[in-house]
Formats: sequence, structure tokens, C-alpha cells
Amino acid sequence: MTDASLHAAQRASLLGFSDIVRIRNRVLDMKARGERVLQLQGGEPFMPTPDFVKEALKRAVDADQTRYAPSSGIAPLLDAMRSKLSTRNHIETTTDNAIVVNGGAHGLFCAFQVTVNPGDEVMFFSPYWTPIKDQVTYCGGIPVMVAWDDIRDRADPGVLLEKKLSSRTRVLYVNSPSNPTGNVLTREQLQSIAAFATAHDLIVIADEAYEDLVYRGEHVSMASLPSMFSRTLTVYTLSKSFAMTGWRIGYVVADQAFMGPLRKLVLNSINGVSTPTQFAALAAIEDRSPYLATMRDEYLRRRDLLVQGFNDAGLRCPSPPGAFYLFPDVRERLGSDSWKAMEQLLATTSIASVPGLVFGQEGEGHLRMSFSTTMDVIEEAVEALRKL
Repeated sequence: MTDASLHAAQRASLLGFSDIVRIRNRVLDMKARGERVLQLQGGEPFMPTPDFVKEALKRAVDADQTRYAPSSGIAPLLDAMRSKLSTRNHIETTTDNAIVVNGGAHGLFCAFQVTVNPGDEVMFFSPYWTPIKDQVTYCGGIPVMVAWDDIRDRADPGVLLEKKLSSRTRVLYVNSPSNPTGNVLTREQLQSIAAFATAHDLIVIADEAYEDLVYRGEHVSMASLPSMFSRTLTVYTLSKSFAMTGWRIGYVVADQAFMGPLRKLVLNSINGVSTPTQFAALAAIEDRSPYLATMRDEYLRRRDLLVQGFNDAGLRCPSPPGAFYLFPDVRERLGSDSWKAMEQLLATTSIASVPGLVFGQEGEGHLRMSFSTTMDVIEEAVEALRKL
């Protein structure tokens, strides 16, 4: 073997390293040096994992539920997922149509791998969660962006999607509520998108990571619409709803046409999710406490206070109907270069954010901030913005 052969496979170059992670690492370094940073750049719930979830894991460990589980998931969890999908998402299915995965990112990776062929075009709305483009290109797919600004207030976004259609279009990725914008597609908008997908025989990957974080309107699952279950792979995670980001568990729901390949991918990538963690997820999905309603109320308090603070500072910031992000337009005060705007905001207010360009060209001139943090940090950020 010569030195010339000591290199990674070419496909590895198709994956980028998240700029969000780079920013997070920089913020952690700053804090380690004792510098003051108001961390609004993150993307995870501020509250701890609920006690009833942690207790369920402890009980599973004490009961020696630590052996290999079926790679698709333990039976009680699959059954609880089926019940939840019926009552909350209005998706009628069986346990054979669901599989437990290692968090939402893993679920999306598997969904793209089983639907996108080299040369296929994949449509999605931009700004977008940054790994999506990499996941598409890793499959050999071609990303096709549709601007959120163009469809946000349209009842018929399918009309705009028609303009992006080509003979190579195969998959449509839909994220509602959305990261980074907090946009929530209405039932009417989703029906328009569904009609477009059906007319052109497209597959839909529905990312519903923020399904429980809707403050205005309703969350509608794409797969619940007429005739859409057979062409929709829906990806769920417990990370955002139950503050379980580090537990790495989610699930994918799909028609049988996709379940065989999904099972093979899960089996060959992770073999299955940690067995005790699945019992913790069971407790979360079966929860009937006021936890989710209380969580939404806490987010609303934070959102409204921070939105007012940004608008008072001249940073045009709409109030997002979902998720836990703000995406203010900072061009009037901080210029159109979002990386420079991020640096200026950090230097003058100690507020850490993420440049909008990280989320696609359509995000330029914006910054992403999370209001998923303590009220003390929110109040301190509002006070800092008054001095901008």
C-alpha cells in the first residue's frame, strides 16, 4: 500500500461540517476563557428532560432491560407510537409501518437514502436546516431550493413548486414547523403541496421535529391528508418535545414500500436504539400530564419578550408561529452580510447567533437566534439590545 491510497472515499467529501457546530465550539471556548456570552445560537430545549422520562429509564435498567431489542423497536413503544399517530397526528397505520431510529437526523438520513437516486432532484424550502443539503448531495441528489419568502403568505404554494419542476424531480422535503424560520404551513398550504406531489407522483419526506411547538394555528401532518400516506415518509424525534436531545431517539413512519429498505438501513447502521432509552421514550409518548402545554407557555413568554426586544432595537423580527427560533432581518442596522452582522452583534451586545447564510442563500441578511434559554438570559439580551 502506498501513501497515495491513504485517503477517505470520495463520497465523504459530499458531507460538510456544520457551521453551527463551529460557532457553538467557538462560544464554548469564549466561555471557558471567562468571556461573557449570551448564548442564543443553540438549537435545543432549555429545560431538563422530564423526571418521568428519566425514571422510566432507571426502571428499565433495574429490570435488566438491557439486552438487544428488535432492530425496529420494542413492541410496547411501537404500539404507543401507533396510538399517538392516530390520536394526535390523525395518521391511521399499524406498528409494521413505524421504525425506531437514533434521533431525527438519523431518521432523515435513512429517509433520503431510501428515496433519492443519483441525479434525482429534491425540492425543499430555503432557508433550511443545514444538514439537509448535505444529505441530499450524499445520495447523489440535486438540491432545488424554493424560497420561504415566496410561499409564506400564499394559500397555493403548489403553483410556485410547478415552476421548479423538471423531469428529474423525485422528492419533496417539507419541514413544518421550520428550522430556522419558525414558519408553520397551514392545512390549506399543505393541501396545495400534497396536490402538487400527487399530480407529479413525487415522494414527500415530512420532517415534524417541532410538531409540539406551534403557537398559532395547528400542526397538520402531511401523511394525514387524503392519499398522502402511501407517498410520505414522516420523521419524528423526541428531542425537541421532551428535551431529549442527548438521548438520540426518534421514529420514521412510512408505507410498506419503504419499510423494507428502512429496516435494512437501520439494522446496518445502528442495529437498533438503546433498549433502556426505548422504555424512556415509551414514557414520553404515553405521557398525559400537562407537560407539553406548560412547555409551550414557557416558550411563548420567551418568544414575545425577545421579539419585542429585537423590534425595539430596529432589527425587524416577525413573531414565529412555531419552533423556538427567531430569524430577524438585520440588514437595516447591521448590513446585508450575515457573517459580519453576527460578529458585530456579538462584539456589541455579547449575543451569540448564527448567520442566516448558513441556512442557504435565501437566509442572507438575517440571523438565527433561539429563545430556548432561561428567562435571565432573555432579559439580559433584551437589555443589551437597548444599547445596540
